[in-house]
Amino acid sequence: MPPKPPPRLDRAPHGAPSWRRIIRCLILRLNRSGEGLKDWETATVSPFGRRGSRSWERKMARLWLIGVLSVAGLPLALAQRDFSGIQITTTDLGNGIYMLKGAGGNLGVSVGEDGVFLIDDQFAPLTDRILAALAEISDAPVGYVINTHYHGDHVGGNENLGKAGAVIVAHDNVRKRMSADQFTAFFNRETPAYPEGAWPVITFNDTIRFHLNGDQVHVMHVPRAHTDGDAIVWFEKANVIHMGDAFWDYYPFIDFEAGGTIGGLIAALDRALDLADAQTRIIPGHGEKVRDKSALAAFRDVM
Repeated sequence: MPPKPPPRLDRAPHGAPSWRRIIRCLILRLNRSGEGLKDWETATVSPFGRRGSRSWERKMARLWLIGVLSVAGLPLALAQRDFSGIQITTTDLGNGIYMLKGAGGNLGVSVGEDGVFLIDDQFAPLTDRILAALAEISDAPVGYVINTHYHGDHVGGNENLGKAGAVIVAHDNVRKRMSADQFTAFFNRETPAYPEGAWPVITFNDTIRFHLNGDQVHVMHVPRAHTDGDAIVWFEKANVIHMGDAFWDYYPFIDFEAGGTIGGLIAALDRALDLADAQTRIIPGHGEKVRDKSALAAFRDVM
């Protein structure tokens, strides 16, 4: 059966600003099964302000922009974006763990005697700057790259790093989606497959563990959460969790067309909450700073 067309934008409340109509269209389109829509529509307060306030509307507009660009794989945004002013910043979390920020998803890094272990790699034009930032904390090459999911702002550097010798690792569904054209019904547009050099070369179905840099690193699939290929990464000894886009500094976003579900996202958050304690540092998929268990619980409560 062909995908249903997105709802008409003129079905939004009369007189609403155009971007509010677009947000409503997105919500209706992605929740075509009706799952979770009632709770979202009736919610009055969120961590981002009171529903319907101007502050809430502005932040929801920002959410919509981030969300739909993620669904689209970001090809249009990448083609038009100037990365020349992007700087990579580094936050030291201790025990050889770092968070790097630039453009796109936040990066997690483990460094030590076994080399550099990298979580996500943003966009291809930023690879040299990411490598320069890594060189400030380790003189070892990148040995492994973990992709938390297949969206372009998390896997854009795969091909560059693979050519440099890094082993790309991700869930089975990440490779499946990266190696095939993806059709986005919301835009009525097909995004071509990534070049073969960008595909993960090691894939897993449930959990893969790395024993390196003095830690036990658990890369765990969280089924049908933000997408159908999500993974969260738990550094057991360092007590750090990288959440990918299952958790970020915006209202929850689920890529339904890529297999994400509301129930799956809630289960992913619950799994991370079970791993975390009051001292756990949590790296969000996007956001300005490292978070803690209380922030993760508040995000979960929004769902």
